[in-house]
Amino acid sequence: MQNRVSKEEWVAMFRDIGLDEETMRRWHRLFEQRHPQAHADFLGWLDIAPDEVARIRKL
Repeated sequence: MQNRVSKEEWVAMFRDIGLDEETMRRWHRLFEQRHPQAHADFLGWLDIAPDEVARIRKL
């Protein structure tokens, strides 16, 4: 049983509910501002490489 969702699957779900790139960036910024460690943990759960996690968190 798979207990992870890939980054691509997560982005696809966001797109399916109508989020565009800017709205996804806003979501990440809000997540980072309100819950920085949880955001980092979430990105790690998505199995995103550490350098990409750092790039996303800087947005």
